[in-house]
Amino acid sequence: MSTQTEIPPLKSLEYIPYLGENGGIEEDFSRKIGIYAIFNREKVLQFVGYSRDIYVSLKQHLVRQPQNCYWLKVQTITRPSRTVLEEMRKAWIAENGTIPPGNSTDEAKWTQAIDAKLAMTETEKAEYKQGTELEKIRLLKKIARRVEEEIQGQLKNRGVEMDIRFNPKLKEQGLLDLK
Repeated sequence: MSTQTEIPPLKSLEYIPYLGENGGIEEDFSRKIGIYAIFNREKVLQFVGYSRDIYVSLKQHLVRQPQNCYWLKVQTITRPSRTVLEEMRKAWIAENGTIPPGNSTDEAKWTQAIDAKLAMTETEKAEYKQGTELEKIRLLKKIARRVEEEIQGQLKNRGVEMDIRFNPKLKEQGLLDLK
């Protein structure tokens, strides 16, 4: 992990385990600006992103895509520059030879809040359709909590020991995102 702004080839960077022995993401990434590549268990590139706080972004990706976050490659920079980071992202994707799913067809799954409404049963959909505004909010919160439990279970199975808290306000809209 160095801090120059030249674009290192992706293949030149070391793989870092997504989760350390403590069951968490490397604390050194907290408040660091840079670019990162996320790989699945087989070290196939899944997503290339950049952030003003790599740690926070990696935590979000882990919650949204726990089955695809096993390995990382990270390059930090000292001065924030969207242009430099965008160039690095383009170079890494080009070097990969194919656009990773998280930067194309599955981008929303990597970058947007989790939509718990997609987990609604047919009964819940009917209930929602006929409910008052307050009943709809209660139902969305219930569904969001159910999806949250499933995610927490997946993370526990992955060995995640970090504190994961979702924004309670978003649950009223049927969305899950970290606080």
